[in-house]
Amino acid sequence: MGDSMITPSIEYDYLIKFLALGDSGVGKTTFLYQYTDGQFNPKFISTVGIDFREKRVVYRPKTPPNAKPYRIHLQLWDTAGQERFRSLTTAFFRDAMGFILMFDLTSEQSFLNVRNWLTQLQCHAYCEDPDVILVGNKADREDARVISQTRAKELADKYSLNYIETSAFTAQNVKESIEMLLEKVMLRMEKTI
Repeated sequence: MGDSMITPSIEYDYLIKFLALGDSGVGKTTFLYQYTDGQFNPKFISTVGIDFREKRVVYRPKTPPNAKPYRIHLQLWDTAGQERFRSLTTAFFRDAMGFILMFDLTSEQSFLNVRNWLTQLQCHAYCEDPDVILVGNKADREDARVISQTRAKELADKYSLNYIETSAFTAQNVKESIEMLLEKVMLRMEKTI
């Protein structure tokens, strides 16, 4: 047997884990599938416990201009939004480097519950001030929208969060939201190196 069978090959510079949080039905699973596979799955299957998707990306720092790009292996953890799985999902908070806090633009209750999710984050995240983006999903459903962009931005500003509206159905801002969170995480990492 050749040594190549047992020699590990590192194909990335950083392994970064993101955790998607939010109520059941806000679109976390379809959002992550849209990001990793580039497709929308209309068959809604409620996540039981926790699941994850993976994707390799290249991160190019904005400064300095000639900065070396980094190969990133993203693990995108998908949590169950139901209360009965809360103790299971909080166990995964400490390993995550960034959080996608999602609500459904057509659901008042999912928006109101953002504060509860933020409390969970403060209790269980790896640090006091974790990297979080607030995502209003289902932007394609304008006719059923109940949360205005102004109202969502006010909440994001109150908690010093970046806010973006997405659609897992049309792929609107899906890639951009992950890039936004990755930028925040990489900037934090650069400060600590």
